[in-house]
Amino acid sequence: MWKSKPPSTRRADIQDLFDCYASSSASLSSSALLQFLREEQMEVSVTVEQVEELIDLYEINESANRSISFEGFLRFMESKHCSIFDQSHHQVYQDMNQPLTSYFISSSHNTYLTGDQLVGQSNLDAYVLVADDLRTRLYHGYTLTTKILFKDVISTIEQHAFEASAYPVILSLENHCSRRQQEVMAHYLVSILGDKLLSAPLNHPTTGELPSPDDLKYKILIKNKKLKHSRSEEVTETDIEDSVEEEEDEEEDEEDELDTTDEGEEGKKLKNKVKFWSPRRAQKGHKKKKQKVVAQALSDLVIYTRSVKFLSFSYSRDNQNVYENTSLSEKKASKLVKTAGADFVRHNQRFLSRIYPAGSRTNSSNYNPQKFWNVGAQLVALNFQSLDLAMHLNDGRFLDNGGCGYVLKPEVLMSGQSFDPGWAYHVVKPRSVMLKVISGSNLPVSGGKALDPFVQWRSTEPSVTTARRKHQPSKTTP
Repeated sequence: MWKSKPPSTRRADIQDLFDCYASSSASLSSSALLQFLREEQMEVSVTVEQVEELIDLYEINESANRSISFEGFLRFMESKHCSIFDQSHHQVYQDMNQPLTSYFISSSHNTYLTGDQLVGQSNLDAYVLVADDLRTRLYHGYTLTTKILFKDVISTIEQHAFEASAYPVILSLENHCSRRQQEVMAHYLVSILGDKLLSAPLNHPTTGELPSPDDLKYKILIKNKKLKHSRSEEVTETDIEDSVEEEEDEEEDEEDELDTTDEGEEGKKLKNKVKFWSPRRAQKGHKKKKQKVVAQALSDLVIYTRSVKFLSFSYSRDNQNVYENTSLSEKKASKLVKTAGADFVRHNQRFLSRIYPAGSRTNSSNYNPQKFWNVGAQLVALNFQSLDLAMHLNDGRFLDNGGCGYVLKPEVLMSGQSFDPGWAYHVVKPRSVMLKVISGSNLPVSGGKALDPFVQWRSTEPSVTTARRKHQPSKTTP
């Protein structure tokens, strides 16, 4: 009875590559590895010194004498050095002297939460991954989430803000505190953050645009409402109330979302789930909206990121200043993408826009950030608590440019360009992309049976649609 040949532990495709350049030798010399890198990997600028460093890193046989065995070559081929990601992009390589509006900026939503939006735990460690009574507390309003002290949050941000990147951190405050509490908040911001806090405009020539990430290195910016009056003017109680922008904060916008029609069964379930934690909805129409007040001390700390309410693109074009920015819920922003994509792009060429998840996402799920990047929105905030597809897209986006949290927008979204993502699919000539799957490794084995593997890939396109393909190989090899 014939016995089947045991499967080889060596990958045939890599073995063939190794044999091709080894020239019947049991190892690759440094010159042969250099030739392989230049001809096969297209690393034309690689040097002999770099090749020798790779041999020292991946060859464990000390007697190899400036050569690499097949085992060392295999370790090298499966390492990050052979990743499809351009290794030079692990460093900051983009122009960081453009205005802030020219960059996608990594942004988290309700950073203090570690779970869902209803009863999730609030934790300072969440700010390490991202940043009394007159003791001001942070929590998700009208929910059962736990509370943490504002002072502790600012202390944590001060310690860890620039560990991963030297570029500016923007703290977006949704502020429902009294004037006295806001004065205490301002005191904490100034006393704890010190020189890291941007408390005055930079001394640079006025260009009519926002400063660049390079200009703002090691600075923390406060995004909040701001009084229209300067400190030098005499401000009365009435003036303060009149000057405060009635910005559409997240909780108010969440109520409005409950009165809209959610798409699909999931949307209906989420809508029903939200009803019990929004008592403000029951009071809607019976109680006059409370006038928001901003303390002068906190207002003075808002320099380039003043929060204002979005009314329309035409209103922003004629009235909004470059240092003013708006926050939009994903549903409102989605409608604008569909109905006025080109206007949205032009708006984001001049102003910062922040997009945040719908209030119905009580389980901390996320929307697809790509459709908002397509219109050039800079601060596309996601629930970092969920490791879903949206977060994979976000991680991929901000892996680029050294992982510094700032990625330069493509030229088509920059100032002077006209682009409508809704029409891009129809007017741009399509390109063909060929993906060749050579082999797989480290696949699990179940009960000694051969696997039936397949490859699935997904592409997110400018037309805000997602293409998905599944390839089933004609032959499965154990």
